[in-house]
Amino acid sequence: MLSRVAPWLASRKDGAAPGVVVRVLGGPDTAQLLDLARQNAVANVFILSHLQIAGSASPTAGGASILGVFDGGELLGACWAGANLVPVQLDPDFAGIVAAAAHRLGRRYASIFGPAGTVLALYTELERLGLNAQEIRDDQPLMTISGPPAVPPNPLLGFGQLADFDRILPACAAMFEEEVGYSPYLGGREYYSRRVKALIRQGHSLVHLNTDGEVIFKAELGAVTPEVTQVQGVWMNPDFRGQGLSAGYMAAVVVRAQALAPVTSLYVNDFNARARASYERVGFHRVGTFATVLF
Repeated sequence: MLSRVAPWLASRKDGAAPGVVVRVLGGPDTAQLLDLARQNAVANVFILSHLQIAGSASPTAGGASILGVFDGGELLGACWAGANLVPVQLDPDFAGIVAAAAHRLGRRYASIFGPAGTVLALYTELERLGLNAQEIRDDQPLMTISGPPAVPPNPLLGFGQLADFDRILPACAAMFEEEVGYSPYLGGREYYSRRVKALIRQGHSLVHLNTDGEVIFKAELGAVTPEVTQVQGVWMNPDFRGQGLSAGYMAAVVVRAQALAPVTSLYVNDFNARARASYERVGFHRVGTFATVLF
């Protein structure tokens, strides 16, 4: 287990300058982490959303922590280390020391996601330590929209309700399995169910159910700050695909999201030409490149 008082010293082999250290962040580091993440509120919406909820950079009750790269007292970069690894303004040159620190934590990571250059550098170092990816998605356009969507929003999209949980959960699971290739229930149904219920309770679940109770379309606002929301889990019922419906639904997602924050963001696989075309039609434009490494 990583000790907060015993950081790993960097070396020239790691690509970091002498004197640079990595340690787990604590409460006193919260202000510096906020300042760091706010340098790119879109790319760092995940950690900014976490800090808004938790109010602290300290390790969570569930065992997730944030690794910080310091030169003296200055925070140069960071990386969330929980179920996933998520770099925060982390220079790829620090990938070696951060990967070593993350590896020593002894956690199992489901993925690494974030800005492509850093994600791929982290994976290169983790691969040397024996972690092998199941899939690498190295070109995921990061897209945003501010202002009204370019197509009329579908008025049938609303907020998910707990009364419809038993219908929404299977749609969420179907999206997850379609996206990553395995069931979200593999580690047990309870954790994933809690996550879906939490999004519904927070008003971050968006869904259209028809009169038969079928989910036609759904999406979630997976990370929310006062400046930016990040749309995740976009899914259209296969029986309704190819009918030109997705743009109207996504326009409705934007309208709902912009009631919470002025900028709506998402990232999408480069090979998903149909989804990219739909997002562009709505008015999203590319602002960067993410990558995801799935373990």
